Amino acid sequence: MNSFDTPPSPGPKKNEWLSHLVIWAILAVELLPFYMMVQISQKDNLLFLENPWLPASPSSWVWENYAHAFRIVFPYVANSIVVAVAATVGCLLFSLMGAYFFARYKLPFSNILWAGFLTLMLMPAITNIVPLFVLLKQLHLLNSLYALIILGMAGGQIFCIYMLRNFIEEIPKDLFEAAEIDGASHWLQLTHIVIPMCGSILATLGILQFLSSWNDFLMPLVILRDPELYTIGVGLIYLDGEYVKHWGEIMAAFLLSSLPMIVLFLFSMKLFVRGLSQGFLKG
Repeated sequence: MNSFDTPPSPGPKKNEWLSHLVIWAILAVELLPFYMMVQISQKDNLLFLENPWLPASPSSWVWENYAHAFRIVFPYVANSIVVAVAATVGCLLFSLMGAYFFARYKLPFSNILWAGFLTLMLMPAITNIVPLFVLLKQLHLLNSLYALIILGMAGGQIFCIYMLRNFIEEIPKDLFEAAEIDGASHWLQLTHIVIPMCGSILATLGILQFLSSWNDFLMPLVILRDPELYTIGVGLIYLDGEYVKHWGEIMAAFLLSSLPMIVLFLFSMKLFVRGLSQGFLKG
């Protein structure tokens, strides 16, 4: 044996097993609520009280829980999808135009305007509830989904413009100058240069904005009054019975309401990770 050859150390294998154990423990803790939601949704109250931790046998599954939950949750899910999609599309559109302005043009006092704009990121959203409520009341937008769409479009623009401006500034100016020589308008520069170059970060911001609008609870609770207009966050809190709680139906409703988000992340995870990685590299 060569004097320079040394037997492999067992240390890395032990460290590797320890790392795997820690990862599996974290995953178990994170997935425990989802496991409880799935297995409770298959039971009635009697089965739940007899054994709340372990799943019931397939022969005793209560499929009526899902049918009942679907009838209740479907209107709330539809309202949430309409609000989240409209707010996300509008937020990205206006944020893209705002970031294009701040990145491409240096007007007098533009730095002061940008600094004042960034101070909005430091303001807690809870401080705007009373002024927003008064403003929406004066505009006759209370108890309507239009109010939630407008608030979603406006509230998400601060962070989106902040992120998009850095990406647009990294685009070579020669591309914009060549487009201007060819007679391209600002809209054509946005659609043919900025959007293709910022596609990954736009997808990431779109997912974050959609998730924020989907999970919004406070503003729908304050603005909406009619049950048929409730979004998913507000609608789910009214599933509890006054005297008896049907845990299987409640958990089935929670499970059905989470499916759109699960599907969204399954089909857009690559774009989400790619946008985050590009943001870290640019940072």
